[in-house]
Amino acid sequence: MISSKNVLLSSHGTDGAQAAERAAIAMCETEATIKHLLVVPDLWKDMMGDDWLNNGSTRDRYGRYIESELGKEIDTHISRVRQQAEEKGIHYHCEVILGKPDKCLANACKEAHYDMVIMGSPRPKGVAGLRSRMTTGPLAETISSPLLIVPYPDE
Repeated sequence: MISSKNVLLSSHGTDGAQAAERAAIAMCETEATIKHLLVVPDLWKDMMGDDWLNNGSTRDRYGRYIESELGKEIDTHISRVRQQAEEKGIHYHCEVILGKPDKCLANACKEAHYDMVIMGSPRPKGVAGLRSRMTTGPLAETISSPLLIVPYPDE
């Protein structure tokens, strides 16, 4: 298996992303570094709706609720990956960004060099859940580090 000392892991907690996390942990040597890039798709900023949120206080309360729920999911996700990394003696740090996943990943690759960039494959058709709409083809052409796209589990 290929081993790496400096990995950029793009992961957001879905089943496919968790497959990428496992691959990243497996590929890293002890004392390696994983930078975990967790992109919250910017489509969430428009989830306020306005049909049924007919006054400012209801809209604000709903916005705080959505932020709180996303924050809890992100904290749980970070804790899981951090624990797996620390158990193997891997240095771990995480950056959470709001934006378009492919653009955020490309920008992170411009800011530093990585031995490997690891991410999960897109969710297969028919599997329930939100699709980030990440375009992997243009991304692979944009970054200079090797890109590993880990297959979706059970495919």
